[in-house]
Amino acid sequence: MTEAYVALEGGHVLEGRGRASGTARGELVFTTAYTGYEESLTDPSYEEQVLTFSYPLIGNYGVREERFESDRVHPRAVLAKELTEDVAEWLESEGVPAVDHLDTREVVTDIRDGGAMKCGIAVGEDVTEEDALAELEQCKAMSDHTEIGAQVSVDEPVVHGDDNDGADVALIDCGAKGSIVDSLLERDATVHVFPHDAATEDVAAVDPDILFISNGPGDPVNFEGAIELVEEFVEDTPVAGICLGQQIVAEALGGTTEKMDFGHRGVNQPVLDLESNQVVMTTQNHGYTVADPGEHLEVTQINVNDDTSEGIDGVEYDVITRQYHPEANPGPEDTLDFFDDVLAMASGRADSRAVPADD
Repeated sequence: MTEAYVALEGGHVLEGRGRASGTARGELVFTTAYTGYEESLTDPSYEEQVLTFSYPLIGNYGVREERFESDRVHPRAVLAKELTEDVAEWLESEGVPAVDHLDTREVVTDIRDGGAMKCGIAVGEDVTEEDALAELEQCKAMSDHTEIGAQVSVDEPVVHGDDNDGADVALIDCGAKGSIVDSLLERDATVHVFPHDAATEDVAAVDPDILFISNGPGDPVNFEGAIELVEEFVEDTPVAGICLGQQIVAEALGGTTEKMDFGHRGVNQPVLDLESNQVVMTTQNHGYTVADPGEHLEVTQINVNDDTSEGIDGVEYDVITRQYHPEANPGPEDTLDFFDDVLAMASGRADSRAVPADD
């Protein structure tokens, strides 16, 4: 059996079975999802993290590229009770260390009790506990990954659906899932994908009907370029956001964000809409939250479990954001109409621009 060690913050070391060799370090988190491992592993929001699957068997329906949310695996390493050969081989080919035969109940309990924590991983024929501890020593806090946006964003603008007749969406790629683009394309939008630090003049050149801030990894305050874009456009252009996008919009409009103890990651998070008093089930993957929306925004939806902000609307601006993932694949489709609401804002702007000015 290939040796495998997981060193946790505080010095405790777990021993498991190595399934994909290598060393790694990152913030240790867990997801409760029992399906969707392909989507989770290719979600850019897991950049610089070590992902633990709480469901005991991962890989029982194979690996299919059409389910991927991006072009690579993003977690630095993967932990599970048991990984199938298909998933192990995939992670090996991606150069992502993987460990199973762990008591993932213990790992999840440690994270829930102590919060998301630094960890170090060492997997291979001759690795030792000291190798994992050495990785742990070099592990940075998530907020210290100040350039994380560049690791997950496009380098140059990309256009999708340029033959479509609907709204022009400027999607600021802070680590966008492919399903967000797909959801907009399905509604006949043209999606202009820009880097996370795009210049204002480049975005303005496409005259977007809506500015859309994507999901992504890390601390929202490190996405200074995206924050500046919201500040520049919000008075004249509707703004939408998902996950990290909600946090960035809040930071831009006078709100504050904070790190959560262990975040929300899974496909069964209940969200209460404060206007309709209805509860929907949602897919989530985030470690930061909006602590205070500020005077320009109002909370419209909250998490049933901990009352954190799940939906935010503008008070005087056209703004709509969600902390969860309405485009979840797989996962509940209770909230897919979010994209209809977003494009309705864009349509309203286009209609107002079409009205001739009074003489």
